[in-house]
Amino acid sequence: MVFLIGIVLIFTVNTWNEGWFSNPSSPKSKNPDVVLENQTQTQSKQILFGDLHVHTTYSMDAYAISLPMLNGEGAHPPKDACDYARYCSALDFWSINDHAEGLTPKQWQEEKDLIRQCNASAGDPKNPDMVSFLGWEWTQMGTTVESHYGHRNVIFKDTDEDKVPARTVAASGPYTELFSGPPFLMRNILKIVAPGGNRQAYYDFADFVTDRLSYKHCPSGVHVKELPKDCTEWAATPAELFEKLQQWNIPTLVIPHGNTWGFYTPPGITYDKQLKGKDHNEDVQKLVEIYSGHGNSEEYRPWQEVSIDRNGKPVCNEPSLGFEPSCWRAGEIIRARCLKEGDSAKECDEKASIARENHAIAGVSGFNTVPGADLDDWGNSGQCPDCFLPAFNYRSGNSVQYALAITNFDNPHKPRNFRFGFIGSSDSHTARAGNGYKEYWRKGLTEASGPEKPNAFGMMEPAKNRKKPVSKSIPFSPKGLGPFEIMDNERQASFFFTGGLVAVHSKGRDRDSVWDSLNRKEVYATSGDRILLWFDLKNSLGEKSEIVAPMGSEISFSQNPTFKVRAVGAFKQKPGCPDKSVSGIGAERLQRLCKGECYHPSSERKKITRIEVVRILPQISSNESVSKLIQDPWKTFRCKPDPSGCEVEFQDTTYSDLGRDTVYYVRAIEEVSPAVNGGQLRCEYDEQGRCIKVKPCYGDYRTDPNDDCLANVEERAWSSPIYLTQPKQK
Repeated sequence: MVFLIGIVLIFTVNTWNEGWFSNPSSPKSKNPDVVLENQTQTQSKQILFGDLHVHTTYSMDAYAISLPMLNGEGAHPPKDACDYARYCSALDFWSINDHAEGLTPKQWQEEKDLIRQCNASAGDPKNPDMVSFLGWEWTQMGTTVESHYGHRNVIFKDTDEDKVPARTVAASGPYTELFSGPPFLMRNILKIVAPGGNRQAYYDFADFVTDRLSYKHCPSGVHVKELPKDCTEWAATPAELFEKLQQWNIPTLVIPHGNTWGFYTPPGITYDKQLKGKDHNEDVQKLVEIYSGHGNSEEYRPWQEVSIDRNGKPVCNEPSLGFEPSCWRAGEIIRARCLKEGDSAKECDEKASIARENHAIAGVSGFNTVPGADLDDWGNSGQCPDCFLPAFNYRSGNSVQYALAITNFDNPHKPRNFRFGFIGSSDSHTARAGNGYKEYWRKGLTEASGPEKPNAFGMMEPAKNRKKPVSKSIPFSPKGLGPFEIMDNERQASFFFTGGLVAVHSKGRDRDSVWDSLNRKEVYATSGDRILLWFDLKNSLGEKSEIVAPMGSEISFSQNPTFKVRAVGAFKQKPGCPDKSVSGIGAERLQRLCKGECYHPSSERKKITRIEVVRILPQISSNESVSKLIQDPWKTFRCKPDPSGCEVEFQDTTYSDLGRDTVYYVRAIEEVSPAVNGGQLRCEYDEQGRCIKVKPCYGDYRTDPNDDCLANVEERAWSSPIYLTQPKQK
């Protein structure tokens, strides 16, 4: 049964530093979203919002998109990130996470110093206006499902020099050059012929890369505390990364992210190998980023782009359940061209089969195997047609739901599962932490980038302009291609969104309190809106019942569980910036950082329309089909249109009889509102539901830079799961 929250919420917002409270006797909070939460615990908690995934132009790819040839804005150093988080997005906490593969020891020291300065200006450490964390991104990418592990953010609790690593740890692998910088010849060509009038920008970039590549690799097999400070440290696998972090022996969190993002993730992948042996460490890898500006990684679907045969070779799958693999579409493109040229159906079928095979083998570079194909040719192939703001070229087998459903049985006496808490973040590459507070400025708040006019420097031209359409597929070869030309940048641009957020239920605003909330997984994710969400296990139904455990808990439980959910929509935003932001850094700097648009809440809130409950039954046998274990949604509760929010209680009356461990989490869904790239490719469909024409949102001159490509979506929040385990039989 759905019913409205009984307590009348007060929406008075007089200044940026005044908020509303469920306990009027409590001290005033720093932000209007901070809510004091009364639970059975003697100490109340408050909800704080942050971003644990922020890049500056100290990251190689971020620096590249800042250059004139991509119509970039110029550099955004770490200080911009601090000012943006404090004065534009008004966050309670954030972390810096530049790619370790491109960071020099000198830059790492500069980032440590900057984070300390940012914290020093936050006021009383026991009640700061913002907590800044230090970290980096370990950016591993493999060319095959066997060699690919994906990206992870590494975040440290403390910032003192003796409590953080002396060096970052980068990911070694075939794509390392993407984040270490172009080779010597390319750097010098850029100086001479790259488009854009600011030649100094290219000289600075070349010097930046040259400096990075001048550092020697650290010797292998040496304890991290015995290595020289000025070498660069590398780890090929998560196990190696965890080992190095353990040697430092400092409080650390490692957060996987972008798991379904097919821009760099090989097709056919599943998350199973990530649960094996030392490649997962439950002590530090407690959280997963379920949503970012690169899309949603939550939802599992029972389809895959390719299957992997016994020899490890990818084989193209047929379309199913509304999903068309891009490798299959490659065959259809070639077949249509072949028939148009008058060849026989048999010959064209053979060419289509070869095209599917070439595309499947090429992996993320498959689009290069069909010469001259444009975005209408590809339609919406490779995309999840019914997911919320999905990551590009969606890899369903790497989704969070899949990860929670699988079990590793390598030790039959101690089966192993993931027990992640959920967070959202931005993955901003322009130092703009928490940039999803308003849906505007696509070119500044997302990574959509490209030249402002057709460009004589051929590397930046659309793929279809470089090759003529022919009626046969060409096996992929990276020869002559730039690093980012092996990935599908053109279609990807329609899948860049504003960022998500991580929310914590915290006992205070200080560093220790925020870290403790993250560590115990009492956290949730949002798609950018500051939705308030509670999800708790109770001991029974009814008003007099007591809360047993909050979201993120793992608990042994035998009786049928009862849960309580409360959700309140985000504040609608006023234009411009609050006075405190203007007085803090001035109107000119606010214009540079956030176009004069800050987090500026009104007294009106968006409405919650429904609560969705997801139930997952982790495998008890390796033979169990994952698709039958993920129940999404398991229950749906419609909410009355009331700005004071929505409250739900429900019980699982089958848990005790099922006799197996069970995972529960909830989604709180807001009323529709416009979002940048909300329509992704903006397909036009025929009567059979086939995407026959697209209206992509390009990053270059083909889409007006003032067009934010807005479309209505349902913003949402995802609670961390509550993990119930059946009591062990004696």
